[in-house]
Amino acid sequence: MAAVPPPFVPGAFVGAAHHYRARVYFEDTDLSGIVYHANYLRYMERARSDMLRLAGIDQRAAMEGGEGAWAVTDLTIKYRSPAKLDDDLLVVSTVEAVRGASVIIAQRILRGQDTLTEGRVTAAFLSPEGRPRRQPAGWADRFTAIMNGETNPC
Repeated sequence: MAAVPPPFVPGAFVGAAHHYRARVYFEDTDLSGIVYHANYLRYMERARSDMLRLAGIDQRAAMEGGEGAWAVTDLTIKYRSPAKLDDDLLVVSTVEAVRGASVIIAQRILRGQDTLTEGRVTAAFLSPEGRPRRQPAGWADRFTAIMNGETNPC
């Protein structure tokens, strides 16, 4: 009998924060073994996408149904210390503000107890024509539930 790998375990909510694990692979680094600066944004994007999926916010259905899609409209990032090849990282995401057509999410990338990178993202929900529009029904409520630390935001 062949060994079957365990099922994929996405991130998880811990109170009002979403925790997402990432490993630094060779492809993430430059020649010195340090994570290339743009890859921190990839880790943060994956963590936000996982957070939305766990909250029951179906981005794919919204896009395929012609409702629209999320787009990053503002981003700030501060690099404090470099991540290195084979590091085990934790991306912690918290919802800071919810508006009709947007959400602000703060994110930190940690190695152990050390904060390596901090970022803040504003994502707006856009119509298929690229104009801001209100989030689909119930999404703002889910973001508010996450912000308030409800254990099951769905």
